[in-house]
Amino acid sequence: MIQLVNHKDEMVAESILSIQLPAYKVEADLIGFDGIPQLLDTVEDIKNSKELFLGKLDGSKLVGFLSYEDTEELIDICRLVVDPNHFRKGIASELIDYLLSIKANGKKVVVSTGAKNVPAITLYERHNFKKIAIIEVEPNFFIAQLTYERKNIY
Repeated sequence: MIQLVNHKDEMVAESILSIQLPAYKVEADLIGFDGIPQLLDTVEDIKNSKELFLGKLDGSKLVGFLSYEDTEELIDICRLVVDPNHFRKGIASELIDYLLSIKANGKKVVVSTGAKNVPAITLYERHNFKKIAIIEVEPNFFIAQLTYERKNIY
């Protein structure tokens, strides 16, 4: 089940952080960059975040989440995280599909990820995101910016 989760609740924030840190460690190893800001997050950072959090629950256990900021013009995906024990089960795709079909309401959707994070870029491209820019954010570290393009049905 996917639902909005209350990240301001201490136990929920702890649960978010308990999967965020190991998942971002996997990404850091994959892209060869350990400066991912989310690796430094604390429970208080999660609780104080202005992002909205969609959680994927397996029973009562959080196994993945997507956080985003929602403005009048667009939705900016801030985090897409799956518990490493649940990789390759389609959870990230479920979260993206839910966001695009239930929350986006035709808005432009943007996301950034490490340019070397081929699995993430491939995942977003499977959901009709297109790369729009590669930006150097640290010396020799680049991020890819992607935007969602709705499929034409006509």
